[in-house]
Amino acid sequence: MEKITKEVYLKWYEDMLFWRKFEDKLAAVYIQQKVRGFLHLYNGQEAVLAGSLHAMDLSKDKMITAYRNHVQPIGMGVDPKKVMAELYGKATGTSQGLGGSMHIFAPDKGFYGGHGIVGGQIPLGAGLAFADKYFKRGAVTLCYMGDGAVRQGSLHETFNMAMNWKLPVVFICENNGYAMGTSVERTANHTDIWKLGLGYEMPCGPVDGMNPVKVAEAVHEAVERARRGDGPTFLEMKTYRYRGHSMSDAQHYRTKDEVAEYKKIDPITQVKEVLLEKEFATEDDISAMDKRVKDLVKECEKFAEESPYPEKSLMYDAVYEQKDYPFLPHKL
Repeated sequence: MEKITKEVYLKWYEDMLFWRKFEDKLAAVYIQQKVRGFLHLYNGQEAVLAGSLHAMDLSKDKMITAYRNHVQPIGMGVDPKKVMAELYGKATGTSQGLGGSMHIFAPDKGFYGGHGIVGGQIPLGAGLAFADKYFKRGAVTLCYMGDGAVRQGSLHETFNMAMNWKLPVVFICENNGYAMGTSVERTANHTDIWKLGLGYEMPCGPVDGMNPVKVAEAVHEAVERARRGDGPTFLEMKTYRYRGHSMSDAQHYRTKDEVAEYKKIDPITQVKEVLLEKEFATEDDISAMDKRVKDLVKECEKFAEESPYPEKSLMYDAVYEQKDYPFLPHKL
């Protein structure tokens, strides 16, 4: 794995802080009803993305995830202004405003969604990996899911096929403890989700998902295994989300004290402490990064606010129509 240098820590801090502030801005404009529908925010889980990106080859590797998916495409190289515009439902968004919060999509940057069906992205991730193996592209797909999605039968079907065919895919469960609002302890007879891989003899294990270094190390090992042709890995990232499942979540299932305890190991704070302890950055350097982040978030908001809505006719362009559909009589 590429050495985790001063430059990496600086990038991690600025990236993760931007992702956090980007999501905070979305929460604010959601309350103003400028963003509609569901909104699932990533606050607290940033180390999973930061560490994963460090282990990937962004020139060819792919990523697919569920509906908590705003900052992942930004990390993959998508213009954050376009992501913000998509959430606003504007024509300048990543899907011309037709996808919205849960369906960010940017295949030109290797990001394949953004999927609203719980667990729906798991077999799709294996499918992307199958294509890469078939065409000998040497690429690896990182397929993310939440702890609630591992209860879906599609995960087990996919694990079986991925191991049979030794697909170049890394399955990553971001276990933030509560799925929508129900703890793992109440939905399963086991609490170590990573052990599900054992039933398929798939390499698997737990990872500290609040520490980007630990994430990078685990994902690097899994990616290299997949790239060698040795098949998939299943990693359980033990992480935490500071906000609710979505903006409509009253969070009655946990206490404020519990959230406060997890904020003591905030991934952004952890990286900031390393920067200061190792003298990779001064307080002035950090203040300058903070200002750049705030300015960029403002640019994204301004772009989204000023962008036009798509023409209504665009919706019809996205609907598939087969004129000679064989099962309907053309004449009665």
